Amino acid sequence: MAKISFGGVKETVVTRKEFSLKRAQKVLKDEVVAVIGYGVQGPAQSLNMRDNELNVIIGQDKTFKQDWKRAEADGWVPGKTLFDIEEACEKATIIMILINDAAIKFVWPRIKPHLTAGKALYFSHGFGFVYNSLTKVKVKDDVDVIMVAPKGSGTSVRRNFLNGVGINSSFAVAQDATGRAKERTLAIGIGVGSGYLFPTTFENEVTSDLVGERGVLMGCLAGVMEAQYEVLRTNGHSPSEAFNETVEELTQSLIRLVDENGMDWMYSNCSATAQRGALDWRPKFKKATLPVFKDLYKAVVSKSEARRVVRVCGARDYKKKLDAELKEMRNSEMWKAGAAVRRLRPHEGVKAGAADAAGVTGRGKN
Repeated sequence: MAKISFGGVKETVVTRKEFSLKRAQKVLKDEVVAVIGYGVQGPAQSLNMRDNELNVIIGQDKTFKQDWKRAEADGWVPGKTLFDIEEACEKATIIMILINDAAIKFVWPRIKPHLTAGKALYFSHGFGFVYNSLTKVKVKDDVDVIMVAPKGSGTSVRRNFLNGVGINSSFAVAQDATGRAKERTLAIGIGVGSGYLFPTTFENEVTSDLVGERGVLMGCLAGVMEAQYEVLRTNGHSPSEAFNETVEELTQSLIRLVDENGMDWMYSNCSATAQRGALDWRPKFKKATLPVFKDLYKAVVSKSEARRVVRVCGARDYKKKLDAELKEMRNSEMWKAGAAVRRLRPHEGVKAGAADAAGVTGRGKN
């Protein structure tokens, strides 16, 4: 295990150097891993494990025809590696719940009878286990409860794997009934394509994840972009100029420098004018947003965000309402400008076609 200092705090992380794929294969050689749900994370994690020569099967509700057909298109064979939920759970020694958080309470009664002594229940998010009053997940003490949470979308998990690099993941053990829970967790973590794994708890993971998604990673990012774009457009700047100065330069240039070597590295590679302005305005943005983040954190720890997820996302018409919300975003002037700008990028069509062929849109290797 590698000892790494994060901001002066020492943590133990696990890399593929300390826990190799060969070791993971050995740990899991007698295991049958059932991935329940073929929606967002399910395809990526299952395809990566299959490519890593682990014994994987899929459990999918046949009434969700689109996901069932997608699984078949990815090479999972009905009756051999693709089953309904109950049969997959019965065959499995490790059951991976990779379904919508709001749907867990409906699917759990189909899983629970097959979760017998010695098996492991796996999550990629702490939601289902931590908020068990909402999800109804109650696990007997003769079962391992484990988690590997990739820090990225299913598309990124698969794409990074196909590109030969790993995505970082957190891991946790909530219940060790067999004495092998941690070993199973790390083996699965390497199997699904993690580059390194850092320890957490189920409670910390779900709290930080909900805050992050609503905050900087998605909600805050989209809101701040919309605000800046609106100010530029209101003051006479063209759609292309407003979009390029709000989104394109960030995604195509600056954020890549941050990824490469940190925020100060990005600053040092920008003009003196940009540096000075960014350094002067940074504390103002922090002061303006800090109260919002404090409110967000309180909303998460009070479980009001979790209750809203279960209530809203579990509604029968949720998909229809979600599609309408995303359509409204897609059809906004800013993101129409974005679509036009993306079409102007050199070789963009070639890149999209290559990504599609590689399976990052859900088809994968057969």
